[in-house]
Amino acid sequence: MSLTMPKIKNKQRRVEVYKEFLKEKRKEKIEEKKKRRIEEKAMGAKAPPKKKPKTIESMRVPDETMVDPAHQETQIDLELDEMAPYFRQETSPKILITTCDRPKKKTNSFCKELKKVIPNSVIKYRRGLDLKKIVPQAIERDFTDLIVINEDAGEPNGLVLCHLPNGPTAEFKMMNVKLCKELKRLGEMTEHFPEVNIHNFNTRLGVTIGRMLMCLFPHRPEYRGRRVVTLHNQRDYIFFRHHRYQFRNEEKVNLQELGPRFILRLRSLQKGTFDSKSGMYIWIHKRHEMDTSRRKFHL
Repeated sequence: MSLTMPKIKNKQRRVEVYKEFLKEKRKEKIEEKKKRRIEEKAMGAKAPPKKKPKTIESMRVPDETMVDPAHQETQIDLELDEMAPYFRQETSPKILITTCDRPKKKTNSFCKELKKVIPNSVIKYRRGLDLKKIVPQAIERDFTDLIVINEDAGEPNGLVLCHLPNGPTAEFKMMNVKLCKELKRLGEMTEHFPEVNIHNFNTRLGVTIGRMLMCLFPHRPEYRGRRVVTLHNQRDYIFFRHHRYQFRNEEKVNLQELGPRFILRLRSLQKGTFDSKSGMYIWIHKRHEMDTSRRKFHL
């Protein structure tokens, strides 16, 4: 029997009654769940299948560029793209991390933490040098990728990822940046190479972005360190998480966050290395044209 909220004119009394009403509503839901579980156990194999809840993710409109990684045409495309030498293990990642000119304290701290997460990475400060001039210098020094952290009002708010020597270049909006000191129950980070979990990049654009992110990390993870970097795409927001795991038994695993934590949103993908004026853009996020449906995703 469902509860109903009584009509009360006094505002203060109405608020108090509403709080009690919510408590009772929660109790009712818990009791219903318990009854359902008991009934399902009693019915055993005859129990009806559970209904999947409708979410924005489950009601996603299929994109015309959705790809099957196992398909032969997809395999041929991937063997010919700019990241193919990495996946053939012909190159080893060597990452250059830099910032906007005169970065503030939080941006500097974020770069230092990113350096700890990404093995074989080096931080160099720009000192007013144009980004187009940094790219050839990085190629000359055998860097395979360039990461640029931008900021606004002292807060990191953008990330440019340029795969070297031939591109592509992706520009991201960066949100909800949390440094290690801002996270609770922080674990200890080791120098072992992390495992990398790239999840839910399903379109042709998504596969390219996923491969670019994968190229930042060494080929062979060191499982002894039990470090895992997760880049999870959900509704075109890329969630970055860094954990250390520990097996409690055959079924349960403990996760301890190592940090940092942030979210990326793709703004553009450019063919070749960084060139904001005359570069050819493969994809640009046009909010008013592309975000008309909440169930349409691009990655």
